[in-house]
Amino acid sequence: MKALLALLAAPLVFAATPYEKLLKLSQQGNGIIKLDANSYDLLTSPKRTWSASVQLTALDKRRKCTPCREFGPAWDAVAKAWTKAPQDTRDNHFFATLDFDDGPTVFQKLGLSSAPVVLAFTPSEGNRATRQTTPAKYDFSEGFEAGPLADFLSRYTPTKIPYRDPIDWTRVVLTSIFGLSLLLSLRFAAPILQSRWTWAIGIVLTSLIMISGYMFTRIRNMPYVGGGGWIAAGFQSQYGQEVHVVAFIYGLLSFSFLMLVLVVPSQPSPTRQRFQIYLWSAVIIIVYSVLVSFFRIKNRGYPFRLFL
Repeated sequence: MKALLALLAAPLVFAATPYEKLLKLSQQGNGIIKLDANSYDLLTSPKRTWSASVQLTALDKRRKCTPCREFGPAWDAVAKAWTKAPQDTRDNHFFATLDFDDGPTVFQKLGLSSAPVVLAFTPSEGNRATRQTTPAKYDFSEGFEAGPLADFLSRYTPTKIPYRDPIDWTRVVLTSIFGLSLLLSLRFAAPILQSRWTWAIGIVLTSLIMISGYMFTRIRNMPYVGGGGWIAAGFQSQYGQEVHVVAFIYGLLSFSFLMLVLVVPSQPSPTRQRFQIYLWSAVIIIVYSVLVSFFRIKNRGYPFRLFL
């Protein structure tokens, strides 16, 4: 009689626990459990000492779910990275995938009408138990890449997922080519960079841009051109294009005065000297007239003008 009772109790003794079943399914799927409706209920059991990351997708071509196919490699990469975590923590968190065709009732129960969806379940019992009864949902606005996904899921895993972005060899090659080209170009650009005239021109242009209101437009985030024109009325507003126009006017006026002061007196020919005096004086008068007209537009009601 005792032998018969022991024989009948043997299946109960050797029956696998839910955790052992999930661990076996994870090993069979190389770190990813392929779910159906029954295994999903087992994985998300209300009494669980493990955490889980679940991808709900629709990879069948008939479903025409392009985002599902685009997101699949990122999910696989993060799940593969988790297999490299220490075993004592790795076995307390499961990665699983449920395809719509394998568990449509689950999609209906969750009220899902689109895919992919990623849910993170926390343990309900044990040392890592939390009061969170509903799974956390990944926001795909953070990106379809593996990096943001790994950062999100690491909040719910026993330890951080050891994921690293793969080396972008195309970027490495392009960066190397750019660096070599820059080094080669420095050989020819060195005389230009060492010239004081190069730095003088750069400083003058920068000064013109700054005194023309560049920082004013940047701080106030003004548009380059307004809807009603390129000149903003009033002194409390200024468009980006105005900065360039004012800088050009200031630069041309300064250049004209420099020509009269430095270049014209050194001309050996009286005729050429006289011509340049007339030329640069006319430029100053005309450009200054433009500047006053510009001021009249900004300050509506300003009564004075020069020629224009």
